[in-house]
Amino acid sequence: MTALVSTAPVTTALITADALAAELAGGARLVVLDVQYNLRGPAGRGLFEQAHVPGAHFIDLDTELAGPVAADGRGGRHPLPRPDVLEAALRRAGVDDASRIVTYDQGTSLSAARAWWVLRWAGLQDVRVLDGGLAAWTRAGHTAPTEPTPETAGTVTLRPHALPVLDADGIAHRPATAVLIDGRAPERFRGETEPIDRVAGHIPGAVNVPMDTLLRPDGRMRPPAALRAVFEAAGVVPGESRIVATSCGSGVTAAHTALALHEIGVAAHVYVGSWSDWISDPTRPMATGS
Repeated sequence: MTALVSTAPVTTALITADALAAELAGGARLVVLDVQYNLRGPAGRGLFEQAHVPGAHFIDLDTELAGPVAADGRGGRHPLPRPDVLEAALRRAGVDDASRIVTYDQGTSLSAARAWWVLRWAGLQDVRVLDGGLAAWTRAGHTAPTEPTPETAGTVTLRPHALPVLDADGIAHRPATAVLIDGRAPERFRGETEPIDRVAGHIPGAVNVPMDTLLRPDGRMRPPAALRAVFEAAGVVPGESRIVATSCGSGVTAAHTALALHEIGVAAHVYVGSWSDWISDPTRPMATGS
C-alpha cells in the first residue's frame, strides 16, 4: 500500500441537476445511468420504471455493479463485478471508451457512488454523480418520464483494476499511520445491532464516519469545507502523506465515503468486501464499542 492523499487541486465529481439539464438540452453527448436501488425495498428497475432522468439507462447494482456472492461469504455481499457482465451492461447503454457518464440514484448518491467508483475501477475516466439524485432533479422542476429508453449499441472495452482495491490482507497489514473509515450507522459500528450481517461490530482500529454526516438534509453532498471538518476530526487531513481506506458493510457505502473524500482532494482505497468479507474468516479480530 502506498500513500494516496492528493495535494492537487480538487476537480469535483458532482454535477447539479440544473447543470445536467443544461448539458442535455444543449446536445451534449452524455450517457446517463440510473442506479436507483433499495437493499430491502422495491427493486431498482421498478423505481426506474416509475420515474427517471430523460434518456437514462438502468444499471443494476446487485447483478451488474457487483459479482456473484460466494457461498462462504468471502468477498462480501457486493464483490467486484465480472468485467464481461459489466461491459455488456454498459454497451447496452451506449457507452464507448470516451463516453462522458453521469450516474444517479433516488437521492443520497449511495448507489450512484458505487457506480462512480466501479466504472473508474473498470478504466472509465469521465464519470460524474448527479448530486441529490432523482429527488434533486424533480425538485428543480425537470421532467422524469416513465417510458423505457431504447438500448444503444456501445463499443466500450473495459480495463479493470484502474483503481487500487483493498482486500482483507491489505486491511490486516495496513501501516499504523493509515486511517480506516467505516461509513456505517453508529449503532452497527459499535456492534449494538446488526440487521444484515451475521456478526456485529467493526474492524479493529477503524474510525466511524456515518454516511449521514456527509450529507445535507436533502441528500446532496455537504460543501467541501464541511466535509473537510468531518474528515479532519476522523484523522484525515488533505495534503498529509498517509493512507486512507474506506469500509462499510459490503462496499457500497465505502464507495460513497470515497466520493466524499474525492471532493476534498483525498484519493482513498476502497475495501470492497468490507465487514461482510472480514467476518467470513472467524479468526480475524473484531471489535465492538465506539
